[in-house]
Amino acid sequence: MNAPRQFDSLERVTLPAGPVHLAIGMFDGVHLGHQSVIEAAVHSARRRRGLAGVLTFWPHPSAVLRPDQPTPLLLAREIKRELLGRLGLDFVVEHPFSLAFAATTAREFVALLRRAFPGLEAVYVGENFRFGRGREGDTATLITAAREAGFAVYSAPRLNHNGAPISSSRIRELIAAGEIEAANALLGYSYFATGPVEQGRQLGRTLGFPTLNIAWQPGLAPRHGVYLVTVSGPDGRMQPGVANYGLRPTVEAGATVARLEVHVLTPTTLTYGDCVTVRWLRFLRPERRFSGVDELRKQIEADREAALQALRKISAEESPNGA
Repeated sequence: MNAPRQFDSLERVTLPAGPVHLAIGMFDGVHLGHQSVIEAAVHSARRRRGLAGVLTFWPHPSAVLRPDQPTPLLLAREIKRELLGRLGLDFVVEHPFSLAFAATTAREFVALLRRAFPGLEAVYVGENFRFGRGREGDTATLITAAREAGFAVYSAPRLNHNGAPISSSRIRELIAAGEIEAANALLGYSYFATGPVEQGRQLGRTLGFPTLNIAWQPGLAPRHGVYLVTVSGPDGRMQPGVANYGLRPTVEAGATVARLEVHVLTPTTLTYGDCVTVRWLRFLRPERRFSGVDELRKQIEADREAALQALRKISAEESPNGA
C-alpha cells in the first residue's frame, strides 16, 4: 500500500482531475468510529474511481481557543499521520488551526472546500460534526450549503460499544483510569507508546529484572501502574513484557516526571538507541511505594508471574479450541 500524499494546508492541495471523496474531522485516536467515517470515503472513492482523502487539523482547536486548558491528545502528531496512512487513503490534508481560521463562517468553510477540491463529490463526517465560527454549523447546515456547492454529504452514525458511543473523550477517560482493555476495544487496536531506549540508572538490573527505559512523554498520561505489554523493535518481532509507568516512588523519592520502563519476559537483543513500540494489553496493579528494595524485588517477581498468567489466559482465549 502506497503512503498517502501529505498537504500542510488547504491552499497547497494539488490533485489530479477526478472525483474526490473527503472525510473531515480531528480524528484524535483514529478509533473505530473515526475509521468507519474514513472507510466510507475510501470505499465510495474506489467505486467511483476517484480519490479518497482526509482533512484534519493541527494543532487541536482547544490549544488555540483555550490554551490554558488544552485537550490532552491520544496520539502524537506523527503517530496520527502513521495510522491514517494505513487506511487506504490517497491524500491527507493537515490544515493549520489558528484564530483566523476559527473565525471562518460555516458557509466560508464550504466555499474553501470547493476551491481546494474542484472535483469534490462528497464529504463524510460523524453525526456530531460541528464546524465554522463558534461551532455554528452542524450536519444539517453542511448538507444545505453542500447542496448549493454541488457535492453530497454523508453523515455516519456514532458507533456504540456496550451501550455507549465510541468517542475520543471516552477513550481518554478509560486510559487515565488504567482500563486499557476497554480502551483497546474502542480504539480497534492496542494502545501503544513509541520511543527510543535510553540509558537509565540500571536499578532493575541490580534487582535481577533488567528493564528497557523508554523515552516517552504522552499528551495523555495513562494511570500510573504496572501493565502486561508487548514490545517490538526495529525487526518488528513482538515479545511479552511487564511495563511500569509512573514515578517509581520506592527508588526515586520526589520524582515529578513519569517514566516508562519494560522488563522483557523472554530473551531480547533490544538495546540503547533502538526505537521500540510498547503495546499495552492489561492493567495489573497501581503503582505504590514499598518499604525498601527487598519488598520491591518480591513485588516485581509477583508482577512477572501475574503477567505470565495473564498472557496464558489471553492465549487460551484467542485459541480456536480454547485450549
